Amino acid sequence: MADRRAGPPWRIAIVGAESTGKSTLAAALAERLAADTGWRATWVPEVLREWCERAGRTPRIDEQAAIAQAQAERIEAAAGSHDIVVCDTTPLMTAVYHAHVFGDHSLHAMAAAWQRRCQLTLLTALDLPWQADGLQRDGPHVREPVDAAIRGLLIESGLPFVVVRGTGPARLEHALDAVTPMLARVPHPRAGLFTRLAEREAAQPAWGWVCDSCDSPDCEHAAWLQRRRAR
Repeated sequence: MADRRAGPPWRIAIVGAESTGKSTLAAALAERLAADTGWRATWVPEVLREWCERAGRTPRIDEQAAIAQAQAERIEAAAGSHDIVVCDTTPLMTAVYHAHVFGDHSLHAMAAAWQRRCQLTLLTALDLPWQADGLQRDGPHVREPVDAAIRGLLIESGLPFVVVRGTGPARLEHALDAVTPMLARVPHPRAGLFTRLAEREAAQPAWGWVCDSCDSPDCEHAAWLQRRRAR
């Protein structure tokens, strides 16, 4: 089961295929949470990007585990001095790409076990245009298989997630809708974010359908399983 601790530090993981706005969202979400809640919030950048820029190449198969470990260590270091840590990827993304590129699933168990330390996992949707950006990006053709692999690993590991969609400010607002219920369980220094959530929930109609384009974890997971069984 995922770590459901009632108080900080909270780890909010952002995972997703390449060029789906993870870094932009992580930075904006940490800034907004700090401003709206009064909690000490920060974000941890992707280690792989720094590694590729420094080495001038992508990692070999034998270097992947160390990158996953470095990502985890940076997140834990940030959690030692902050209330909220927004993670621009986690070891789970290293495991998914390790399997995608090398056909090796040996990092899956470790990555899933670490992911349980996160109180919330946000999966960025494929609704943004692909853009070239550094050595670690392969091309738009890999986004759908990687997205499917992420969903598969999360679901098979029993790890809930929320899909974040939208362009521009709407993407951040969607992420805030997912994060706010978790933070609302404990006393907080400021009330702006929670007042906003209450107003939004009061305006929403009740619903109970299953589709493949909403942000309900149960709905997303049911739709994914239906597609998989139909193959």
